[in-house]
Amino acid sequence: MRKILSAVCICFVFSQAKAQLTPFELSKDKNYTATYSEVIAYYQKLSRLHPQMKLFNYGTTDVGKPLTLVVLSRDGVFDPKLIKKQNKRVLLINNGIHPGEPEGIDASMMLCRDLLRKKALPKNVVICIIAIYNIDGCLNRGQSRINQNGPRAYGFRGNYRNLDLNRDFIKADSKNALAFEQILNTWNPEVFLDNHTSDGADYQYVMTLIETQKDKQNPILADYTSKTLSPELYKRMKISGYEMIPYVESEDKSPDNGIVSFLETPRFATGYTSQHNIISYITETHMLKPFDKRVYATYDFMQNLIDIYERDAKLIGYLKHKADEQVKQQQTFALNWDLDMDHYDSLTFKGYTAGYKTSEVSGLPRLYYDRTKPYTKTIKYFDNYKAAAIIDKPLAYIIPQAWGKVIELYKLNNVAMRRLAHDTTLNLQMYYIADYKTPQRPYEGHYLHSNVKLNPVETNVKFYAGDYVVYTNQSLNRYIVETLEPQGVDSFFAWNFFDSVLGEKEYFSDYVFEDVAADLLKKDPDLKKKLDDEKLKDPKLATSAGMQLNFVYRNSPYFEKTYLRYPIGRILTPTNLDLK
Repeated sequence: MRKILSAVCICFVFSQAKAQLTPFELSKDKNYTATYSEVIAYYQKLSRLHPQMKLFNYGTTDVGKPLTLVVLSRDGVFDPKLIKKQNKRVLLINNGIHPGEPEGIDASMMLCRDLLRKKALPKNVVICIIAIYNIDGCLNRGQSRINQNGPRAYGFRGNYRNLDLNRDFIKADSKNALAFEQILNTWNPEVFLDNHTSDGADYQYVMTLIETQKDKQNPILADYTSKTLSPELYKRMKISGYEMIPYVESEDKSPDNGIVSFLETPRFATGYTSQHNIISYITETHMLKPFDKRVYATYDFMQNLIDIYERDAKLIGYLKHKADEQVKQQQTFALNWDLDMDHYDSLTFKGYTAGYKTSEVSGLPRLYYDRTKPYTKTIKYFDNYKAAAIIDKPLAYIIPQAWGKVIELYKLNNVAMRRLAHDTTLNLQMYYIADYKTPQRPYEGHYLHSNVKLNPVETNVKFYAGDYVVYTNQSLNRYIVETLEPQGVDSFFAWNFFDSVLGEKEYFSDYVFEDVAADLLKKDPDLKKKLDDEKLKDPKLATSAGMQLNFVYRNSPYFEKTYLRYPIGRILTPTNLDLK
């Protein structure tokens, strides 16, 4: 009887274990990634079996489905505020921002199961996993990454609005981004990971890694990541059998002449999270390696990251607090960065010999990599950037309530704001847009401005009851300054939030203004001299009656003061404000 019961128990345990296998594991060739419905059903079933796991739904994505967050908590506490009071850390993992790069989706399902089944959840770290971020693209299943080795079918890069969601974190056009920002600012992780698949050159590594570029990362965090966390991750991944290299991006077609550290500006997930002083990483498994190896490499990376995070949980919390406090006091901020080609490091690189042969398509030379000729050599690693634009923060910014999207994003990101209690005229600094460049074609739904030139002016401006005052004594100063300073590479101005100020609203009729202009020139000798001087410099102006009238109009008291005036005010000196 005991033997029969024992056999029944073994069969039950075996069937239970098999029932918890992921769709990826159940596929014979391990070249299958789970569909959206399979992923959600799997997590729902797993959560019913384990009280240490809970699912949360946030917002609605552009396709109408909520963003599902999987939370693993060893002691079953799922209140973000209570978790922080218990002095525990939070790790946030994002999967499927590009659904054609699905390794993280499948690896996370296995990782959750194993941590729960083995009772191996970390004591000091709560793990939050976005099951699939770009649900929209995941539902649009097929084969669109022609240069990728599996899986058999996968989602599309763009979401339901055809947005690349990894370019959407500052502008937040998608509901997906709004839901993500709600998650980030609710759970407040100290470490963030975004799982991806690479493109580009061929080489021997299954996985490459992007970490927040050290020159633009907070120095306190950069010192820890560059000296401790990142080296430890590289070491452990090599032991796991998946030796890593920094993300392979080169100025040349082949990495033989060196690779360049990827600069993740705030439009990207890790560029946005680093503005919140969060240690951030991107895994990039290699597109041409078998899908199962890419999944297992991602699994091992996440496990290694969790293990180190658990070991250093107290230290990382302390460093995050120190970084937040430093940013509150920080006076100068870099807005744009240029690669420093004069200084570089070196690293050992395992690649394949590149060559050229005749194309069967064009009959012209084409690049190829010969996998029968692997090599190991020392190459240059350009890992240094110089600040190309630097700004001193003001004491505070004033944001007119009319710019509602800015206000809503600031609320979502927990930026501290006060409101004017009544209409107030202030003497402060305002920018006038002197020049900017705009491309002829849109990028991610926007005509992105660049090379912005500003003319700062001290002037009196009337603000109204309810307008918002943002003091720059916050841990979110980087996010505040980098979004509100127009010359920033991913500022709100760059993403067209304020384009209406670039248009003139009032004009004049020539025959009416002729008499007014003549009277102005008679009464204002300085204006007449200014016109005469300009005519000497500009022959076209000297021969054009219309241009001269326009010159007088633009230099007269009648010309609209708000034309090209950036609407955000900069308070530079202590000012008494009646706030509510």
